[in-house]
Amino acid sequence: MIYHHLYEKFAKKDRVFAGVIGAGNYGTAIVTQEPHTPRLTVAAVADITADAARKAYEQAGIDGDGIVYCSTAEQAQAEIEKGRHVYTDQCEMIARIPIIDVVCESTGIPEASARYALDSIRRGKHVAMITKDCDASVGPILKKLADEHGVVYTPVDGDQHGLLIQMYEWAKSVGLSVIAGGKATDGEFVYDEQRGTVTIKTDKKIHPPYVETISVTGEERKYLGMIPKGKAAEYIAKRAEILSRLPQPGSYDLCEMTVAANYTGLRPAVSTLVHAPLRITEIPIAYCETVNGGVFSERGIIDLATCLRAPEESGLGGGVFLVVRCDNAYSNHVLTTKGQIANYDNTAAVIYRPYHLCGVETSATILVAGLLGLNTGSDTYLPRFDLVKVAARDIEAGEVFGNDHSHQLTARIVPARPIAPGNHASAHLLTGNRARVDIPAGTTITYDMVEEPAGSTIWELRRLQDKTFLA
Repeated sequence: MIYHHLYEKFAKKDRVFAGVIGAGNYGTAIVTQEPHTPRLTVAAVADITADAARKAYEQAGIDGDGIVYCSTAEQAQAEIEKGRHVYTDQCEMIARIPIIDVVCESTGIPEASARYALDSIRRGKHVAMITKDCDASVGPILKKLADEHGVVYTPVDGDQHGLLIQMYEWAKSVGLSVIAGGKATDGEFVYDEQRGTVTIKTDKKIHPPYVETISVTGEERKYLGMIPKGKAAEYIAKRAEILSRLPQPGSYDLCEMTVAANYTGLRPAVSTLVHAPLRITEIPIAYCETVNGGVFSERGIIDLATCLRAPEESGLGGGVFLVVRCDNAYSNHVLTTKGQIANYDNTAAVIYRPYHLCGVETSATILVAGLLGLNTGSDTYLPRFDLVKVAARDIEAGEVFGNDHSHQLTARIVPARPIAPGNHASAHLLTGNRARVDIPAGTTITYDMVEEPAGSTIWELRRLQDKTFLA
């Protein structure tokens, strides 16, 4: 990486002062890395409970006289100038502290996220957007408003979509043709051939009807072997059937891919994504064009993969991948014979990053924004696609719509459409709002099925985004 050279030669200031809104797991990881990150001060942390904000600093080893509670921006500015770190339960205060350069929005609540991001932009602060729920719905208009105000709006290193966007930009910069790109789901399917079992390796709680381990016998074992040439579609379909009782990708996985699709222009082959269980070595075999034995009819596809591996093998670690080729025969020979994993006819190879470090590596984005005034996404961010929701069960009028972790709804990625009766509703304009009518299971939620909340920032921004890009 050349970031340290850029900081040394082109930084607009010596140090970046960041504020974090939302002291959950992700936000806390940003805070705990601060003492170890040159040029970065996480000067203020806010959460709806002051105790959570304070604990983020304590986990970083910053406590005692080093931290202080403040309830106003004026108090906070004075304490930060004395060298202290500020925690608060007044989340709107972060953007109003003069010394803050970058606001890291990490609430995970789309309405609050939209409000804090918009206020930060209007007050001349850079925004590192961590709440993907907000980004998927109104990110393009927030970026446009940031550009107009001369500040940065950016996805972040550490989140999978941010890492995929960067990998895609790198591939374009060196002249690779991208056939497909995507992320690995956090869970991995560990196939113990000797025992005849497949177990999901995950840190998430497993809810019925899903189970942690299944047994496989007879013909099923064949389809868990290496995909033979020309059999990708058959093997993927059979694996989906065999492994269906194990936990599957969630709406939050599709949410990240919606953001990445809107930045890169990669598009889903099907609205639910294929999300095949694949060995790393099978990704270029399956996720290439059908003419070369894969499952995609054309190049430029975005999707998910769940890593299928043996107990002793390393996995994808929730990382990201691209399936690429060189359009020059000589270069493609180099690509497919110098250690990269290729498909059977050497027309595609996979390049992958087997990790994402969440907030631990987000400081790179914060520093690029604060020191250089640049984002770590791509130049173009358009509302090409929407994440939308489908009722997983009957929903009664007046029932509150859940978030991406709710079992009430499933997700799809479809072409973006403006707010209008009959149009599929952008997923996170539903979150926390009520159903206007009874909705049968299997129905894709449309705007006329949801009660629009009064005075909603995210709905207001979405209308502006529709007018700007989709009119």
